[in-house]
Amino acid sequence: MNFVTLDFETANSKRESACSIALVLVRDSKIVDSFYSLINPQMQFDQRNIAIHHITPQDVQDAPTFDKIWDHISPLFDINHLVAAHNASFDNSVLNKTLSNYGIITPRYLTIDTVKTSRKFYPELPNHKLDTVSRNLNIELVDHHNALADSIACANILLRTEQDFGTEQIKKMVQFTK
Repeated sequence: MNFVTLDFETANSKRESACSIALVLVRDSKIVDSFYSLINPQMQFDQRNIAIHHITPQDVQDAPTFDKIWDHISPLFDINHLVAAHNASFDNSVLNKTLSNYGIITPRYLTIDTVKTSRKFYPELPNHKLDTVSRNLNIELVDHHNALADSIACANILLRTEQDFGTEQIKKMVQFTK
């Protein structure tokens, strides 16, 4: 299976306030590469968000803005690439709102949500939060709410689901972004 996982952390409750991003590239059902960057959202941070991900305004003051990062990662977001995220509606909307903030049109791409796949394939779990799914599937999640750690866990959840239930079952849950 080939896909890329996506995870954002945000500076505040606004979806266009991305302050970090991670992508993990999976080819032939193996993690082959990853990308992580802090992002300068050019807006206020909320203490509640800082308490969750521990990224501060000082951490991102010299970080690139998202439009600069997009130039590097945009080839992964097209109809030929599957983008997975744990709670994909959040991450896809962060991408959409952040791109819109810079006047960039969001491309259409294939997406799958590992919250939804874990609900379908592992309904016995007490909940389907990233840390719960990871723990119950014996997937390492070292630094929850670090975008790279979360993106790696998401990749491993989808790979484990593929191993347990097969690629064809997973493909039934793939959608196009709106």
